[in-house]
Amino acid sequence: MVKEEVHDDVPAHEDTEIPASKRARMENQQGETNEQLLEKGEARKIKEEMEASDHTEDAKDRSQVKSREKSGQERSKSSSSTADSKITRRREHHRRHRDDRDRRDKDSLSRRKEKKTVLKKEEEDLEAQDDAEDDAARRMGTRSRIGTVDSRSRRCPYLDTINRSMLDFDFEKLCSVTMSNQNVYACLVCGKYYQGRGTGTYAYTHSLEEGHHVFINLNSLKAVRFPSHMYICCQFYCLPDNYEVIDNALDDIKFVLYPVYAKEYIKNMDKIGKYARALDGTRYLPGVVGLNNIKANDYVNVVVQTLNRIAPFRNFFLDTNNTLRIRDRLVQTMGDLIRKINNPKAFKGHVSPHEFLQAITVTSKKRFRITEQSDPIHLLSWLLNTLDQKLSKHGQTIVSDTFKGQMLVSSRKLPPTQDMQEVANIRIDPTSEEYKEKKNHTEYMFLGLDLPPAPLFHDELQQNVIPQIALFELLNKFDGISEHEYKTYKDTIMKRFQLKSLPKYLILHIKRFTKNVFFVEKNPTIVNFPVKNIDLSDYMADGEKEDGVLYHYDLLTNIVHDGLPGAGKGTYRVHVHHKGSNKWFEIQDLHVVDMLPEMITLSESYIQVWERCEKLSEKSNCMETGE
Repeated sequence: MVKEEVHDDVPAHEDTEIPASKRARMENQQGETNEQLLEKGEARKIKEEMEASDHTEDAKDRSQVKSREKSGQERSKSSSSTADSKITRRREHHRRHRDDRDRRDKDSLSRRKEKKTVLKKEEEDLEAQDDAEDDAARRMGTRSRIGTVDSRSRRCPYLDTINRSMLDFDFEKLCSVTMSNQNVYACLVCGKYYQGRGTGTYAYTHSLEEGHHVFINLNSLKAVRFPSHMYICCQFYCLPDNYEVIDNALDDIKFVLYPVYAKEYIKNMDKIGKYARALDGTRYLPGVVGLNNIKANDYVNVVVQTLNRIAPFRNFFLDTNNTLRIRDRLVQTMGDLIRKINNPKAFKGHVSPHEFLQAITVTSKKRFRITEQSDPIHLLSWLLNTLDQKLSKHGQTIVSDTFKGQMLVSSRKLPPTQDMQEVANIRIDPTSEEYKEKKNHTEYMFLGLDLPPAPLFHDELQQNVIPQIALFELLNKFDGISEHEYKTYKDTIMKRFQLKSLPKYLILHIKRFTKNVFFVEKNPTIVNFPVKNIDLSDYMADGEKEDGVLYHYDLLTNIVHDGLPGAGKGTYRVHVHHKGSNKWFEIQDLHVVDMLPEMITLSESYIQVWERCEKLSEKSNCMETGE
């Protein structure tokens, strides 16, 4: 018998039949469940899709907001970066410009240094070549710098080729090719300047090409002082043979290049009235010669002519012992010009102040120029003060002793008016110490004279009247009584002037020019004055007069301005008195003519120099200076 196995997971009655109604009802329930499940799944899917779309839209919105914020930040960053970039580019441009400028400056400085090095080397080579040639000449028995004489030195065959009419030593000693002032030689045939004398130098080449053989060394000029006189050493050479020329016939050239005067001649110069004759046959009076107007230096010429007539100043520079050891360009050129003006052996009857003008331009730092006209009173004041400062360092006080005097100045400050005090709501005591008169002593080098205002209207004949005034009325400014008003930006001061001491040479400045905001005006008033013997004792302060001392002055020079005011619109000329010939001369640049003293007062005087007299002349009633 077989047993039947029973499983738990299988119904016991698997084959039991289910009724049809029940089955139908179960199928209906199962179909409804499936439909519900499908609907629920679709709804869930739709909901998920909607949520996903909403999430996507939110993400898009957020991304757009973030992108807008980011773009705004980027724009702000870009604008700031653009400004930063502009600043950076500007800084970079300035940096490159500065670097380029520094590089150019360095290059130019290096080029100048190289040029100076090359020029210095060339000069050293030229000097070495000259020394070598001198050594060779010494070995051959020719004249060297220590005194050996060549047989050809005293019989040079080319001395007759020297053309003295072509020689002009008034200009700066520069080579006409290299513009160097080292080792310069002047050709005595054509007058040109060249550098060096050795083989291959410009002077050597010029001697071969042009056939000019006699030269003078402009840098070998030396002054040798002897107990009784001074001798000027100057070397002449014959090129291309290169031997020194020794001949007394060349002494006149040496004297024109560097005039030297004996003390006795300098002392008696004011007593000499003899005319000299130039190479072209023209007659001239030494000390009264024309000065060349290079461009617009007429204001310098009248100042030089004025100083040349002042005996102590002129004699100081005529004596080369006084300035021999002063290594200053202004002092040296001033002395050279004074000596050339008074040269009685000059080759021509005029002098060119070229070197002196260049010295003035350099020393004044281009305040006074050749190409621009200036005021001669400004130049005279600057020149005297500068020379006094430079000479005083070497113990020379010629400028102070000649031109400086002392003055007593009384000044008092005026209190404000009553209306001004009421406006400012202040009360001032006019008896206070601030408004009391004060006295002080001051030095002066020239006296300024104020002209009265010129008339503004025409006279009855419809013509402008030229006013006239006496010199003594202008000098009443220094009588110690009349007061003059001087205003500052806040104060008004009344001053009185009185002379305490008078110099040997008195400079008067007649103030003709007044400058306002727009232009310069000129006062045409004519000043009347005597030419001789004016007495200034009435203008001396009380207690300052000395017994037995005369305060009489004679006119020495008179600078005149002609034409309209302003730089370059007028001209300057000067009247000078020559004591040796006892004549008056009118000098305007190169033109020198004699004149009558009565014509001097008819001009518009601007600067005058008066000479103090100490004793009566035996020949006339005029005064003579006791030198």
